[in-house]
Amino acid sequence: MAADLNLFVDGLSPRELAGQLLVVGYGGLEPPPELCAALEAGERAGVILFRRNISAGLTGLAALQASLTRVARQCRPELRQLVAIDEEGVRVARLGAPALALPPMRRLAAAGELELIERVAFAVARELRCLGVTMNFAPVVDVDTNPDNPIIGDRAFSNEPGRVAECAAAYLRGLRAGGVASCLKHYPGHGDTLLDSHLALPTVAHDRGRLEAVELVPFRQLASAADSMMTAHVLYPALDPAHPATLSVTIATDLLRGQLGFRGVLFSDDLEMRAMDGLGGFGASAVAAVRAGCDLLLVCSRPDAQAEVHAALAAAIGADEAFASRCRGAARRALELRRAYAPCPGTCDDFVELERSLLAPLASELSRRLSA
Repeated sequence: MAADLNLFVDGLSPRELAGQLLVVGYGGLEPPPELCAALEAGERAGVILFRRNISAGLTGLAALQASLTRVARQCRPELRQLVAIDEEGVRVARLGAPALALPPMRRLAAAGELELIERVAFAVARELRCLGVTMNFAPVVDVDTNPDNPIIGDRAFSNEPGRVAECAAAYLRGLRAGGVASCLKHYPGHGDTLLDSHLALPTVAHDRGRLEAVELVPFRQLASAADSMMTAHVLYPALDPAHPATLSVTIATDLLRGQLGFRGVLFSDDLEMRAMDGLGGFGASAVAAVRAGCDLLLVCSRPDAQAEVHAALAAAIGADEAFASRCRGAARRALELRRAYAPCPGTCDDFVELERSLLAPLASELSRRLSA
């Protein structure tokens, strides 16, 4: 299998190879024809879903199932698409009823045992898989040590690094048992920032000793268990005074793979976020992120930004054999993940049965235990 994958990746054109590093979002309830054509041509690795892509109720979930099934059938079998979503709970949840209504992870960690966290993650994975989603960008493993943090808060399990790690380990077990890939975010830690990286570039000014004792603990403990991680668009001067984590070889390669021992797929956070403003534009940031160590890049909204990133990567691949080799390594790693978690959408009847047998009973139990 490894030899076959190597030969396959080696045979990709620069445009195809560039596409294997790019996961994109879209507007509306149906992927636009241009995106479907790009997926079919092997010039996109997959899609990320948001609330804007899913209409309300069972009818909306059935429409999503049907849409993802159509797109999956258009993709080449050897280039199975990644279908990702952020289904964390409350503030960051894309699905509505009859999908499971998730509490904040902080509440779940405080009120439940690890076994309950694992069951919740399993239920989330089962419903996502039934819909045709292959990856959940969860769990958040930031250690929420700053009460003024505008973006993490109760998305985090705890302000104690050990508790974050054990809760996240349970969540990872549940997702894997349910057949959906996991992602630890936001590496190397977004829990002690005063700015939202969607809006500006935050800085975590702690020294290396503090980062090792707090922020890095969950990532280090879970490096061998996670399918993927996502970088933070955050500056850590003690690690790299010049580059945010997404663009830092020191953080995204030397520390992550050399010292933490991570072997999975590394995603960038959305390259459209304002934290990346002033860093050279979408194309330059994309090339820099891949050079730093990112394997898959998120560009979540703008078709023009997606096209710019794709063109910049393809041009760099054609001009620089060292960069092309780096991209082939990233594509192999990402394709291994995509093949391990291939889309397997169900039907509306499947979801109704899942809701009856698993989701509704668990929702009732959660309501009872969280109100106790």
